[in-house]
Amino acid sequence: MFSKHISPTIGASFFTCNINLDNARVKLQVWDTAGQERFRSMAPMYYRNANAALLVFDITNFNSFVAIKGWVKELQSNVPEAMVLSVVGNKSDLEELRAVQASEAAQFAESIGAHYCETSALHDQQGIDEVFLNTAAALLKLSSSNLVSSLRSYDSADVDNDKIPTGSPTEEDATHTGKVELPAWSIDSIAHGDVQKNMCC
Repeated sequence: MFSKHISPTIGASFFTCNINLDNARVKLQVWDTAGQERFRSMAPMYYRNANAALLVFDITNFNSFVAIKGWVKELQSNVPEAMVLSVVGNKSDLEELRAVQASEAAQFAESIGAHYCETSALHDQQGIDEVFLNTAAALLKLSSSNLVSSLRSYDSADVDNDKIPTGSPTEEDATHTGKVELPAWSIDSIAHGDVQKNMCC
């Protein structure tokens, strides 16, 4: 259930989730970095070796959309290898307050080679599964392209078929660093990916 009392991220919080796609499991290690300007200098230590970045803005706040353009430049300057980018418009339940048109955001995403989707943490976490599934699929494709050396592949005989976790974190999960079972959601989530191939028999 969505909590209206989740505090902004301070520094960064962390969680993992496993996603099964075809014959592979993608393990996402997600760092949710603080969006506030005073924490910006800390961000590179979390995303320097990232394989993917989720650039999240508030569809009711045009300045938040402008800000992600700065984050793209920063990522391009500080991440040496190819990475998966997704642009995510959050608060899609507030359509009547929309300040950023979906077409404009989608056009920007296309210009940087990113996927675009919209989410609502309030309405049954609408679109959030799609964000992680698309990221996992793109990481899987990237891992087979030999464009990155930091994306690790490894075999495992102990793989279950759990689906992507659903639900929302507690307030403590959302504001403190630690491994949690459920996907958290706030501005500028950074994902590091491991690709784990399923073994049969």
